[in-house]
Amino acid sequence: MLFELIPPPWRETLLEQREKIDEIGSELRRRADSGERILPDRSLVFRALEIPPEEVKVLIIGQDPYPNASDACGLAFSVNPRNSGLPGSLLNIQKEIITDVGSTTTSDGDLSRWTDQGVMLLNRVLTVTAGESGSHGDLGWQQITERIAEKLANLDCVAILWGNSAKELAKYFREETLVTGVHPSPLSAHRGFLGSKPFSKVNEILKSKNRSTINW
Repeated sequence: MLFELIPPPWRETLLEQREKIDEIGSELRRRADSGERILPDRSLVFRALEIPPEEVKVLIIGQDPYPNASDACGLAFSVNPRNSGLPGSLLNIQKEIITDVGSTTTSDGDLSRWTDQGVMLLNRVLTVTAGESGSHGDLGWQQITERIAEKLANLDCVAILWGNSAKELAKYFREETLVTGVHPSPLSAHRGFLGSKPFSKVNEILKSKNRSTINW
């Protein structure tokens, strides 16, 4: 059952969603049996939840996994480390980090360095059919990821919400713990993402809480 793949520290939080999670799991298995390639690999679906709730300092919300096997790694916006050919959204994120704070630790596209510092990289929808971006938006993942965001808001986590899908979760966060903006996609980044300085804003919020800042 899919619920059993959730890291133990998160199972109590998501216990009320267990039936829905396993329902999604059954649908994913049915689609896989009919020949669909489901991404990311089953073992990585809940990778973002490897950080226990109490250790999350910053929540960054993406939309859904990259629709190709080489990029879908279970962490929003991140890819497995490589030297070139990064997705457009990730390139824009890196450009903004350099403009905002002067340098980046993630030039190879691997954002797992952030998770080690307490940054959760969570997509609103946790799976996708290979080659079809947005294809699992009707499975009900939003109900599960909304509960995760609500839990983290109650723990006074700082949230970065880019784009309309992510901003649906803004209601859970206090204004002083919230950084919102345009999605970093190449289709929209020029409308306000580039130059918005979200990374320094988050670090200022963390400083105000006497919490360690993130080495972006």
